[in-house]
Amino acid sequence: MELPSWVPDGVDVTVPNVARAYDYFLGGYHNFAVDREFVARVEAVMPGFGQAAHANRAFLGRCVRWLVDAGVRQFLDIGSGIPTLGNVHEVAQAAAPECRVVYVDLDPVAVAHGQAILSGNPRALSVEADLRRPAEILYHPQVLDLLDFAQPVAVLLMAVLHFVVDDDDPAGIVAQIRDCLAPGSYIAVSHVTDANHKQEIEEIRRLYDHTPTPGQARTPKQVEALLSGLEIVEPGVVAVADWHPDPDAAGAPRSELILGAVGRKV
Repeated sequence: MELPSWVPDGVDVTVPNVARAYDYFLGGYHNFAVDREFVARVEAVMPGFGQAAHANRAFLGRCVRWLVDAGVRQFLDIGSGIPTLGNVHEVAQAAAPECRVVYVDLDPVAVAHGQAILSGNPRALSVEADLRRPAEILYHPQVLDLLDFAQPVAVLLMAVLHFVVDDDDPAGIVAQIRDCLAPGSYIAVSHVTDANHKQEIEEIRRLYDHTPTPGQARTPKQVEALLSGLEIVEPGVVAVADWHPDPDAAGAPRSELILGAVGRKV
């Protein structure tokens, strides 16, 4: 099989990958037949599941704009996925050109594509690292070259913590990140919940068990617990479409499957 030029060496295209599947959900083209077949199986379990990806992406954009308005000029986007429309640096730098953005992902396709589109942007970069080893991110030389952790940083954990199972201690991982941040920093999260669709989400979870990154849904209280030690800003832990919705949000993508919240370090 001849691979496109954007595929780094060593990438396994025979197993579905969550970053590439998410790219396909969003209408991107950095994915393969195995990823598209995986998405079809997910949609067969829960038609319209892809709506959650669009709702999550819209939440990301609103979060970034809100954080810029709050005075944040540094962003660390962990589990950033494959770049697509409305990337963090595009949103943040459109509002405040001095914003600096670091993308982190463990998928080499996501990182390679990120590096390509950021090659001419001195205030943004993409690095490969694993959220489950936060010290490798927080002390990464390139991260430290661009971000000043003595000043407020917004850490974005969008649709990634549900790929950190309880055995890997997601709350402990978030706490390690929180403890390295200056007062006035923020951690923003979005997370799959099974509050209203337990059977379907359990079936989808079993599908994700066949990818390199199995997942785990959590309740609103469990998501809130991940932000322990932070002051959760209004409106709290809510469906992402309900977090500071745009005034003209009628008809915007909506899903009850994804919760969102932002916590501030005081």
